[in-house]
Amino acid sequence: MSASNSPPREWLALAALFAGATAIASAPLFVKVSETGPVATAFWRVFLALPLLWAWAMSTQGARLVTQVRDHRVLLFAAGFFFAGDLAVWHWSILLTSVANTTLLANLAPIFVTAVTWFVFRETPQRLFLAGLAAAISGTLLLIGASFGQGGSALLGDALGVLTAMFYAAYQLTVSRLRANVPTASVMAWSSTVMAILLLPVAWLSGERILPLTDGGWLKLIGIALFAQVIGQSLIAWAMAHLTATFSSVGLLLQPVMATLFAWILLGEIVGPLQFAGGVLVLTGIMLARQGSARQPAK
Repeated sequence: MSASNSPPREWLALAALFAGATAIASAPLFVKVSETGPVATAFWRVFLALPLLWAWAMSTQGARLVTQVRDHRVLLFAAGFFFAGDLAVWHWSILLTSVANTTLLANLAPIFVTAVTWFVFRETPQRLFLAGLAAAISGTLLLIGASFGQGGSALLGDALGVLTAMFYAAYQLTVSRLRANVPTASVMAWSSTVMAILLLPVAWLSGERILPLTDGGWLKLIGIALFAQVIGQSLIAWAMAHLTATFSSVGLLLQPVMATLFAWILLGEIVGPLQFAGGVLVLTGIMLARQGSARQPAK
């Protein structure tokens, strides 16, 4: 294909972002049916992906892997720490509330991303972006519907979903800055190694079941590692190098829409008119944010 017929890199990044969001949308389904505890499932998701991630990093970076971790060790550790916190809290949330609730609340990260980039990094988004963000957040509230705010375990699950969003926002901001100097393969290999080191002792200390009971249980763990960690997160990490952090966080709101759809088809979770309308609003918000994601200095 000639260069003139090739799609712009920005549109390739956009396609990678949406494909990655769809791949991660399968994660709650694997967690729901996993034979191990929620944090243990998070550990296996990362640990089983490490051979593929390191093979990728070594084939493309070679000896530069050592230099990269030396020069960017703080950010690489931070990325692993924030994502480990994200997965540990999110997997508990998945078991306590519906797939729709937990994925929607976890993807409220744009609120925190925009707040940090605006007030800390002095990057003011355009009004059209804010309109898209408002539409996307309104869509998430419609998708949550009447089940939001219920007492008991559902309420705790919703609260953990919001905490997940805070961890995820910190991870997105860290990766966005890392990718200015560190290739995707290196980010994924080093940060995932940090995650595995952090998640295993947490799972063990919490008394969770660490090993699955059947061969089918191992297949489920391999599935979440392949789709959610290797394919999904790698596509997103690459895309974030070519898109703004604020727009990337809103584009990832496609994840709860797809997760809700998967849960409806595979787990029988009902999706009513409000949830459908919310999904349309989320997608509308993504498109508006895409048009208004350019940033300007704060005054």
